[in-house]
Amino acid sequence: MKTNDDTLSIFALGGINEIGKNMYAVQYSNDIIIIDCGGKFPDESLLGIDLIIPDITYLEENKDKIRALIVTHGHEDHIGGIPYFLRKLNVPIYATRFTLGLIELKLEEHRLIRDTKLVQIDSDSILELGDIKVSFFRTSHSIPDCLGIVFHTPEGNVVHTGDFKFDLTPVNKQYSDIHKMAEIGRQGVLVLLSESTNAERTGLTPTERIVGDHMEEAFMKAQGKVIISTFASNVNRVQQVVDAALKTNRKLALLGRSMVNVVSVAIERGYLKVPDGMMVEAREIGKMDPERVAILCTGSQGEPLAALARLASANYRDAAILPGDTVILAASPIPGNERGVSHIIDNLFQLGAKVIYGSGSTTGMHVSGHGYQEDLKLMLTLMKPTYFIPIHGEFRMLHHHRLLAESVGVEKGNTFIIKNGDVIDIENSLARQTRKIPSGDTYVDGMGIGDVRDIVLRDRKQLSEDGMLVIVITINKMDRKMVSEPDTISRGFVYARDSDDLLKEVNRLVKKSINDLQEANVHQWNAMKQNIKKSVGQYLYKQTKRKPMILPVIIEI
Repeated sequence: MKTNDDTLSIFALGGINEIGKNMYAVQYSNDIIIIDCGGKFPDESLLGIDLIIPDITYLEENKDKIRALIVTHGHEDHIGGIPYFLRKLNVPIYATRFTLGLIELKLEEHRLIRDTKLVQIDSDSILELGDIKVSFFRTSHSIPDCLGIVFHTPEGNVVHTGDFKFDLTPVNKQYSDIHKMAEIGRQGVLVLLSESTNAERTGLTPTERIVGDHMEEAFMKAQGKVIISTFASNVNRVQQVVDAALKTNRKLALLGRSMVNVVSVAIERGYLKVPDGMMVEAREIGKMDPERVAILCTGSQGEPLAALARLASANYRDAAILPGDTVILAASPIPGNERGVSHIIDNLFQLGAKVIYGSGSTTGMHVSGHGYQEDLKLMLTLMKPTYFIPIHGEFRMLHHHRLLAESVGVEKGNTFIIKNGDVIDIENSLARQTRKIPSGDTYVDGMGIGDVRDIVLRDRKQLSEDGMLVIVITINKMDRKMVSEPDTISRGFVYARDSDDLLKEVNRLVKKSINDLQEANVHQWNAMKQNIKKSVGQYLYKQTKRKPMILPVIIEI
């Protein structure tokens, strides 16, 4: 029962104005339910960072109110942050059977599986989580077992679509619950949160089935080995590769840890059908007739350590790409990955391979799992929300989605384009955005979570661009005078053997700085270091137009 003190709040901690690290939450009174907990891979400017996850400061401050983490599907941008989240907030996780299988792989790797409560749900499940009742509906996407979520609150119903498209002929026969969506809309939707990834693309998203036809045709024409690279989680695509290999009498080998893991989960849980005897180990590839081999591997996004990149650089121990082999990139590059993908394609051509690459619409080897404009308008029409919050996309995508919503009847002014950390408060059916909560990026670097901040990244950037100069100074503890010449060590700045005059002048400046300070009766280490940094730094910039990191080390003996 709603009281006057209760407010419905909706907020995002990730997934707004970006593609990746999705995390949203619905809060009513003292109950918080989290939706997804994704990760995002860093770009080349974030040196040494392994993963970016959402800042969960607000959730940590309100941990007693968290009732559950509900996961819509098993893509990395929706589950990648879960192991790091659980180290700070051990809450029950609700997900479908296949999604749970992928989450379990992560939790086993991080040794968290024993301490985590995992609850399997499906599109017919109903949960009672505090004052919020939760129900679900099935959606189509590029991975099995995807759900949209309905939060039944005393203030009204909130719907989160998850990632979706309307594929009327899905390969895995997991049809969208269109009738159920229409019934949800008939009952009334106060707020709709809907993904915006393809809000700029006109028409309807093509069906996945067209990929299977093109895949089979490419297998038929191929001479030598066939190597296919795609997202490991795209089980529907993997099934089409299996079917094409079966029809052309090829054995199938898997390369790449994530591909092996996901395929194992999919086979074990019945989402992938592979005939007995079809799978072969990587080490058997070289012993077989090339025209009887297909290889399914990771690396479609140009990742430098993934299987495809290693094959393209002739650096894979168990397999090699030979002239005449066919390589198929069955995925479109995510924005930002184009250069890495292009480099791999160049290497493949140099090896003499026939490469099928480019946009999915050109090659027929890829279709998106995200709805185009007509899909998005259909979802809006089915749900008929009073308020609309476009999510999961960059700002231009959110903007286009707002225009789509207004074109199908959402009242102008009732769409909120928010940022991560913005809170939409709804009370007595009136929605407002007037406050923020802490949000941002948390960097994962090796075993460290959040211990790398902007100042550390700035130092790494300086080191990567200009290198460093270590200056070791030995001082007598008694009379405070230098015992020997400074020892100057260059790393990533200049090659010492070719820069003898430059380094001699650096040493001269160091001795002068120390002597000047001693004459002024200044003996503090910090003062010495700052003076050395200033004088040496100015000289080096004048001579080289570079600013290496200067690290004076003072040793007393």
